[in-house]
Amino acid sequence: MSIKIFTHPAKFAVAAISVLTVLAAEPIAAKTVKVTMTAKEANVVIDNKGTEYPAWTYDGKIPGPVVRVTEGDTVDFTLNNPKENKESHSMDFHAAIVDVLKEFSEVKPGESKHFTFVANHPGVYMYHCGAATMAQHIARGMYGIIIVDPKNGYSNAYPKPDREYVLIQSQYFPNAKDKDAMIEDRGWAGSLINGKIFHYDPVHDENASLTLQSKPGERVRIFFVNANINHPVAFHPIAGIWDRVYINGNPQNTLYGIQTRNVPIASADTFDLVSPADHPTNNAIVDHTMGAAMRGAITVLMNMPDADPKLGTNGNILIR
Repeated sequence: MSIKIFTHPAKFAVAAISVLTVLAAEPIAAKTVKVTMTAKEANVVIDNKGTEYPAWTYDGKIPGPVVRVTEGDTVDFTLNNPKENKESHSMDFHAAIVDVLKEFSEVKPGESKHFTFVANHPGVYMYHCGAATMAQHIARGMYGIIIVDPKNGYSNAYPKPDREYVLIQSQYFPNAKDKDAMIEDRGWAGSLINGKIFHYDPVHDENASLTLQSKPGERVRIFFVNANINHPVAFHPIAGIWDRVYINGNPQNTLYGIQTRNVPIASADTFDLVSPADHPTNNAIVDHTMGAAMRGAITVLMNMPDADPKLGTNGNILIR
């Protein structure tokens, strides 16, 4: 590509724009991203009071780690199931097109599973354990998110956000051993957001110490996964309107000015929220299904001038 030198300001501006357009159009080189997770059967804290739960997890936390790649990348994945575990576990990436009987098969204690796949579709996806009984493995904590960023990057159709957050909602069943109750939707007692009841809601839980934060007028992007066993989520920002909703996280599937978006079970969407720029505000991001909201599915987003610059930036998007 040759670049001419112009002395005329207008011609220079046109040339500069042309060069930037060519550079922006050049595809991002695909890469291989290695991801390793370890299945851990361990107690985890599931509320702000410190209540422990006998969970099954990826890497010891609910949810598992955020996996983020770019469209076209190859995911090189390994799941380790230590011999100390009692259960077989597996990995089901909703972003993968593979063989369910091969790549997604169960891994016995003391064994590992390795496979690769190409993330060909941009968006936001759930991952979870598919070992029997699948409902129990998910309910006990074996789930997470994989974000596949579009290879063309940000654009007018998909503007760069000021902050990004991950929110993953799931049902809490106190009796971890009753897999039939999980399947039949009996006895669920709470809604977990990123692994805890009222995780980011000091309004309804005096023990909550965390909230999401942004500065007034910032574009906040939320990658949301519905990891419930049985219930869709009516995802709504109280005191706000979703500026854009990207169905399945794909910029080609965009809705504008949405009050509530119904997110199916085992699905995910991306949501943009822009607060007023001229004064501080607060939003309560809820599952507008009241039985779920009042069981813990409420997240407070505080829009204030002194918002913590570390929250929602530089990869710090799953707040624990």
